[in-house]
Amino acid sequence: MTQKLSATARRAKAARDLAAAKTPSRRAKKAENQRLRRAAKKAGIKLKGKDWDHKKKKFVTVKENRGNYGKGTKNE
Repeated sequence: MTQKLSATARRAKAARDLAAAKTPSRRAKKAENQRLRRAAKKAGIKLKGKDWDHKKKKFVTVKENRGNYGKGTKNE
């Protein structure tokens, strides 16, 4: 489901999202994730619905990773 934003708000959000995606830490995490996914795929590991968790250093479900294991992300 997409957010219902005005055209101005949509453009502003796109700019914010792009700026956040281009930060050095985010780019490093993305590169690490790509390397690990490619290696895991080559090793025959099924990755559907999984993301790399940078804290636990393993593949976990998207639900667990985004929700911080039931603790939410407000305190991060």
